[in-house]
Amino acid sequence: MLELDAAISLDPALRELVKIRASILNGCAYCIQLHTQEALAASEAPHRLFAVAAWEESPFFTKRERAALRFTDAVTSLADGHVSDAVYDEASTHFAEDELAQLLFAIVAINAWNRLAISTRKPPQAPRQ
Repeated sequence: MLELDAAISLDPALRELVKIRASILNGCAYCIQLHTQEALAASEAPHRLFAVAAWEESPFFTKRERAALRFTDAVTSLADGHVSDAVYDEASTHFAEDELAQLLFAIVAINAWNRLAISTRKPPQAPRQ
């Protein structure tokens, strides 16, 4: 898992948004806390992080970020069905083929980390002060 994570070359700010969104969908409190702290430490704007849970209604995300978040929702929620052609096509208009592959691997990796943290009942960590 660590090697997979290390091999992903996606914009770090976008990657944190994807990690937070998938973690919200999966109900992984540990990962939500961890990646929100990491995003804040990397100078992400708090108002954007507060809006990730309701990103579709928020004006704070670019078209590219919105495509990535919609793709994250679809890949994370596969129990609802396949990733639709419309979602895939939207993502592919904002990401070159190699970038889309990196985005997909980032989504797959955080979903795996969520399942590990949830299954082992990993508690969220209090912020370091």
